[in-house]
Amino acid sequence: MPLRPKYRTEWFLYMKPQIVCLDGATLYPAESPAWDCLRMLGNCTIHDRTAQDEITKRASKAEILLTNKVPVSAELIKRLPKLRYIGVLATGYNIVDTAAAKTAGITVTNIPAYSTMSVAQHTIALMMAVASRIEDYSATVHSGDWCRCNDFSYRLFNWRELAGKTFGIVGLGNIGSAVARIAYAMGMKIAVATSKPKEDLPTGYTKMELDELFSNADIVSLHCPLTADNIGLVDKRRLSLMKQDAILLNTARGPLIDESALEEALREHRIAGAALDVLCNEPPLDNCPLLNAPNCIITPHIAWASQEARERLMNIAEQNIKAFLSGRPQNVVNDSVQRG
Repeated sequence: MPLRPKYRTEWFLYMKPQIVCLDGATLYPAESPAWDCLRMLGNCTIHDRTAQDEITKRASKAEILLTNKVPVSAELIKRLPKLRYIGVLATGYNIVDTAAAKTAGITVTNIPAYSTMSVAQHTIALMMAVASRIEDYSATVHSGDWCRCNDFSYRLFNWRELAGKTFGIVGLGNIGSAVARIAYAMGMKIAVATSKPKEDLPTGYTKMELDELFSNADIVSLHCPLTADNIGLVDKRRLSLMKQDAILLNTARGPLIDESALEEALREHRIAGAALDVLCNEPPLDNCPLLNAPNCIITPHIAWASQEARERLMNIAEQNIKAFLSGRPQNVVNDSVQRG
C-alpha cells in the first residue's frame, strides 16, 4: 500500500480536512459546543455512536478519524484510502491496528495522562465507601432506621480506620503513583507490585511480588494495563491469599479479575468487600455475577470522566490534530512516517 502524503501547514491554509468522530457520546453529545474547537479545524462530523455495520460508510471520506471504542482494523484501513490520521480519544489504543496504520503511513495518536487525578480520586472514594460502609449506612437512614432509633447513633456494620493499614498497588504508572501518594498521606503503608527497580521507588514504599502483596495488603488496588498475560490476574487462587477483612479495588480494566471467583469470595465472606469501576463486559451482561454480589460497589466506568478530565482530553485532542497538520505530530503511538 503506498504511503500517504504528509499534511503541512501550507496545505491546511487552503483546505479544511474531513474530520469524523465515530463515537463521541461518552465524552460530549454530538450537538455540544465542546466540539467547536475541532469544528474550527475542518469539516467535522460528530457521531454519538457508530454500529459495526456503519463504520465503513461513516469513515469513507475521513482524512482525520477520531474514535474511542469503535475498532479501526487493518481491513477497515484498507478501505479508507483518504485516511491520514487516527486520533484515539483515550489513553489506551488497543482498538486500532497500529501496525497496519504504520504500514499505510497513517499517524495514530492517543490522549495520555488526562485523567490521572480523576481516576486517583475515584479510587480513593471507592476505598473509603467500602471501608466506612457508607452505602450501607446511607440506605438504612433512608429506610427510616435513624428515625426509629432511641439513641443519637446506631451501629449495624463494623468499619475500620485506614491509617496504619497496608495499601497494595498493582502497577505504579501515573495513576498508581497518584493513588499511592494519597494513600500515603492518609497514613497508610504502601506496598507495590511493579517492574520498577526497588531503588527507584519513593521512600517508604515496599516492593513485593504479586502473591506476597495479595497476602499482606489490607487494600489491593489494580492500576496495571491489560495484556494477554494478565487476564484473570485476580483469580480464585489469588483471592484465597487475601486477608478475610481485605478490600479489592479495580479502576483499571475489568478482565483483570475473574468475576465468578470474586463473586464467590464475596458471597462466602472470604474477603470483606470490593469496589469496581470496570467490568469484563461494558455495559455488563444481565448475568454478570457481580451485579448481585454482597459488599460490592460498582460504578459505570466513570473514574475518567470528571468535567476537568474531559475538558483536558478535548484540549489534547485538538492540540494533537493541530500538531499533525503542522507536520510535527505529538503523542504518536505507532511511530508512523508522519513523525518528524
